[in-house]
Amino acid sequence: MSGARLGFFTRVLDAGTDGDRYGKALAQVRAADEHGFASLWVAQHHFDRDEGGLPSPFPFLAAAAVQTERIALGTGIVTLPIDDPVRVAEDAAFVDALSGGRVQLGIGTGGTPSSFAAFERSSDDRRAIHAAHLDVLRDAFAGRGIRNTDLRLNPAAPHLGGRLWQATFSIDGGRRAGSAGDGLLLSRTQPRAEGQDLHEVQVPIVEAYLAALPRGVAPRILASRTAVVVDADRLDEVWAGADAGIRRLARTFLQRNADGDLRELADVTNTHLGTADDVVASLRADRTLELATDVAFQVHSVDSVHEVTLRSIELLATEVAPQLGLRTGAEAADELRAIGAVA
Repeated sequence: MSGARLGFFTRVLDAGTDGDRYGKALAQVRAADEHGFASLWVAQHHFDRDEGGLPSPFPFLAAAAVQTERIALGTGIVTLPIDDPVRVAEDAAFVDALSGGRVQLGIGTGGTPSSFAAFERSSDDRRAIHAAHLDVLRDAFAGRGIRNTDLRLNPAAPHLGGRLWQATFSIDGGRRAGSAGDGLLLSRTQPRAEGQDLHEVQVPIVEAYLAALPRGVAPRILASRTAVVVDADRLDEVWAGADAGIRRLARTFLQRNADGDLRELADVTNTHLGTADDVVASLRADRTLELATDVAFQVHSVDSVHEVTLRSIELLATEVAPQLGLRTGAEAADELRAIGAVA
């Protein structure tokens, strides 16, 4: 794990009105930037307010761009089969220009089949659509004519072709991302058999990715994890508030019986909740993190109050990261900005 860059991930799920949610999420991004996090990653979810609060990541990232200094601005993910790839390219290029070259573009096929119908797409076709849309995206960033026309992306963004990251749950997906020279995005909600640790499923994906990388291409492997770091005097309060979210995660994403002991369910769902020392100890057991170049922490599915999230961000940067060797600061953030730079 030593040497991985520290990142912050949000699904924009704070309590309150939609405006409250966006305002609190931006405050959390500012805090992450101030504490030296290298990257920010925002999830895109359509229609289901309880799953995620952000259908359009690029307006949010544009707002974050003008309120922060160095932190990389990542999508985790854009559901490429649903979105038009030309609009994705244009929006990403705009935010990248506005932010001084800080966009990291995570893409995937999407995990919510019910969302596709509203966009006149079939979830059954998502892999074929994804592949076709990805070709359009690559052409746009490379400055080639878009969809067999002479039209070129404006603003031009040739470096963004080197800052693509692909999300996957499968070994074949890891191999595809590696052979393309893209980054690899790994989720805390990775499907797995009962009794199987998350790293037991994800390490083979990473190994396939690394084996497929072209010679001379540096690996980019981001692992998203849930971590809520709290002061000892608030532990009981935060555990009580985490009950509903942890049980919901176990029941829905992992399809487990959610009636058991809360702390055991936290282990099953890879929810790292506790003091800095508690979180460090539990994260050390995750072998995927030993291979990651980036680790992004979110509080979800813990229904954390805003103040607890802000404190967790601070403790991750000041107490957890140093013990685990996770890197913060300008150098870590600038490394991400340099990816794909045109000589």
